[in-house]
Amino acid sequence: MRKHALKLLSLAGLALAMALIVPQRAAADDDDDPPSRVARLSYTHGNVSFEPAGTEDWVTAVVNRPMTTGDKLWSDNGGRAELHMGSAAIRLSGNTGFSFLNLDDRTTQIRLTEGVINVRVRRLDPDETFEIDTPNLAFSILREGNYKIDVNEAGDTTIVTVRDGQGEVTGGGSAYTIHPRETGTFAGIDELDADFQSYRGYSDDFDRFCSDRDRREDRSQSSRYVSSDVIGYEDLDDNGGWRPVPEYGTVWFPHTTIVGWAPYRYGHWAWIWPWGWTWVDDAPWGFAPFHYGRWVAVNGVWGWVPCAPRTVVGVAYVRPVYAPALVAWVGGPHFSIGIGSGGGAGVAWFPLGPREVFLPSYHVSRTYVTNVNVSNTTVNNTVVNNYYNNVIVNKNVTNVRYVNQTAPNGVTATSEQNFRSAQPVGRNMMKIDRRDVESARANATTPTVAPQQRSVLGSGAATAARPPARLQERAVVAKTPPPPAPVSFVRQQQEIQANGGRPPAVSQMRQAQTGNTEQVRSNFRLASPAAPGTPQNGQANNRPGQQQYNDGNRRGQPQTSVQSNSNKPPAPNSNAGQPQSNVQNNSNRPPAPSNAGRPPQNNQPGNPPANNGRDRSYNDRPANSRPNPNPMPPVNPPVEQKRQEQVDQLRQKQDQERQRIEQKQIQEQQKALEKHADDARRQQVEQKQQQQLQRLEQKHQQEQQRLEQRQQPQERPRQQDRQPSKPPKDSKDKPPQRG
Repeated sequence: MRKHALKLLSLAGLALAMALIVPQRAAADDDDDPPSRVARLSYTHGNVSFEPAGTEDWVTAVVNRPMTTGDKLWSDNGGRAELHMGSAAIRLSGNTGFSFLNLDDRTTQIRLTEGVINVRVRRLDPDETFEIDTPNLAFSILREGNYKIDVNEAGDTTIVTVRDGQGEVTGGGSAYTIHPRETGTFAGIDELDADFQSYRGYSDDFDRFCSDRDRREDRSQSSRYVSSDVIGYEDLDDNGGWRPVPEYGTVWFPHTTIVGWAPYRYGHWAWIWPWGWTWVDDAPWGFAPFHYGRWVAVNGVWGWVPCAPRTVVGVAYVRPVYAPALVAWVGGPHFSIGIGSGGGAGVAWFPLGPREVFLPSYHVSRTYVTNVNVSNTTVNNTVVNNYYNNVIVNKNVTNVRYVNQTAPNGVTATSEQNFRSAQPVGRNMMKIDRRDVESARANATTPTVAPQQRSVLGSGAATAARPPARLQERAVVAKTPPPPAPVSFVRQQQEIQANGGRPPAVSQMRQAQTGNTEQVRSNFRLASPAAPGTPQNGQANNRPGQQQYNDGNRRGQPQTSVQSNSNKPPAPNSNAGQPQSNVQNNSNRPPAPSNAGRPPQNNQPGNPPANNGRDRSYNDRPANSRPNPNPMPPVNPPVEQKRQEQVDQLRQKQDQERQRIEQKQIQEQQKALEKHADDARRQQVEQKQQQQLQRLEQKHQQEQQRLEQRQQPQERPRQQDRQPSKPPKDSKDKPPQRG
């Protein structure tokens, strides 16, 4: 009976949602669909600055900010940043200028003007393009793997290291394939002087940082319960626990220290085109649960019901579609309501529950409406299609009650001014009368609150840390033509006003982008086409540790082979498996640079890239970004497995303890309500419970620290076995200990 009621609730919700959309929505096509993915700013350290697309204002970067085409990042001296896109992770070292020339469902195109980035690609679809454009070349990633790209300060040299995978460099009329365990150094702007060396595992502090982040992601236990395409799932392990819940499956419950915590309450709203109003949460884990899945209150405690993982047998898999905020709204026809004891214009919302339909306020197609729902919750796509047709055509409106509209602390409200100015909601909430909430009408679409400049900038403060002017104007080489530059927000405001306060359609903004061609041309120049010629040799002729020679690719001569598809690796060499000579006739490799005036040992194959005659490429990098002769220590799988089992057991024990305390606190709150306690008494109860949660969190942190200390001795014998007979003079040369 309960399941039947929930199904009717879901269908009625869809009916209301569809009816609230203007009639022309029925004519929307796929061209108006926004990308189904974004990049999440998942980590920052030091001074990291952010410039939203369509603005010229740099603000401090805020974790959990969704990033898309046109957004820029600057990691200042000593800074670091990390972005996640579901199938890939991108990490920035210090003094690095980064932006997205394009980010949609099939293309990731990065503009790197200076500095160092590490890119780890876990999946690459056959029709997907992943390109990093630097001032002197375009690097196309051809396979899943781990890549490092370093652009010097002058912008005339790019070093590409392929630890795993395969990529292609295009620039100066030439193209070169880089195979696993190779480092290529490319100097020059109009013509490339290329030099290849075998990668021998040399690492620096930034490399070790990236490796630690990769291991953290690889051992995430949350991938058992949530799709690995959900951006941010790796942060759930350390900040909550998974518990089985009848009817909903395995649900994730966050570990918070806030009494009365509720979803979509502790963060701010930002305007991000083409989605419009977007939730940016304060919690370090606050991305996946607010842009995917659904929320449900279980015995008074909020839990997140995730998207199904890829490994579910018998279930058709749809890659989870990113949504700006999976909420419904409370209020009148224009979503500006008088609430609170003193009244006043405000905006109120609550999280959508399982099986409830999300309907975007931005222009989308029928396919998008289906995918954004069936990929994030249990909704039958046949039902979605039927109601899309019936409700839009027949205008059949039915008022509906959402399950979380009456849940404890389910509805959150703030003033319109706080809403549009990206103010923290948790510190600027409006008090809501429960009876008003229960009788208010719920709406599926976002309020027509017009954004302002601060809405686009978000909660970040103005900052002086920004890239030098020369870097902001520096053009990069692009193999794939990027789309026009995003329209300025000033122009967007005009379109938003003409559209009744809602995000303008993608096709509508494309027309406005026609005046931005000059701005686009200043950001990139297309790579010169490489001359066709004989087929490229395969990986079998490019073994690490062997210097490659080829008179056909000397500097100043065009590449003799071009791949028609940058996403397809070259065909295997028909001579694979035959004995190789010491000198390879390989049309994919440049000649060895002249050794005149250099010590001969500096250019021997297998030496670290720092000694290959290109020291100038590293002198303008911070010390912690220069090559280090110490390779990263290998990981011992049995030790790692035992370590992870101990961590999982501790997390499970801590989650059970938290669950008992949460249930006890809820009982205390219910008793206070039954006794009609006044506000002062309720505040005393909440303060006591707040202190209890804080002590619990401190206890759990101490337990985790003690576990890490116990695990460290397990690592030391392994590392000592790899040490030379005499300890190094400089302690900095020792491999770092890992807990």
